[in-house]
Amino acid sequence: MVLLPRMAVAQQKMFGYFSYDEAIKEMPEYVLVQENLNDLKSKYDQEMKRVEDEFNRKYEDFLDGRNDFAPTILQKRQTELQELLKKNVAFKAEAQRLLQQAEVDALAPLKKKLQDVLDKIGSERGYAFILNTDGDACPYINPEMGEDVSQLVKEALR
Repeated sequence: MVLLPRMAVAQQKMFGYFSYDEAIKEMPEYVLVQENLNDLKSKYDQEMKRVEDEFNRKYEDFLDGRNDFAPTILQKRQTELQELLKKNVAFKAEAQRLLQQAEVDALAPLKKKLQDVLDKIGSERGYAFILNTDGDACPYINPEMGEDVSQLVKEALR
C-alpha cells in the first residue's frame, strides 16, 4: 500500500523539456523576422561604410596638405577629424543598440506565441514546469520523470 502512491507519481510525467532555440527557429514567422533584421543590418552597415569612407578621404586630404596648412587651419582640420571620428563611433554604438532593440521587438510576438503554446501544453499535460534545455542548462534529465515536448511544441507552432 505504501508503494502505490509512489508508483502513481512515477507513471505521470512531472515536467516537460525542449529546446527554446530550436522551437522558435521552427516558426514560419522566424524566417521573415531574420530577413527583416538582416535587411536592417545591411542598411546600417552601408551607412557605416559610407561614413568610414568619408572620414578616410578627409584624413587623407589632411595628411596630404598638413605641411602646407597654416597653424590655425591645421588645428581646425584636426578638430574636424576628431569630431567626425567621435560622431562615427557614436553612430556605430547607436546602430548596434538599435539593431539589438529591433531584434527584441521583432522576436517579441514569436516569443509570446511560443509562451502561449507552452502554457497550453503544460496545463493540458499537468506539468509542474517545462525546462529549456538550451545552453547545457540541464545536463541530465530523467526520462521517467520528464517528457520531451519538442515535437508537441513544433506541431502546435505550425
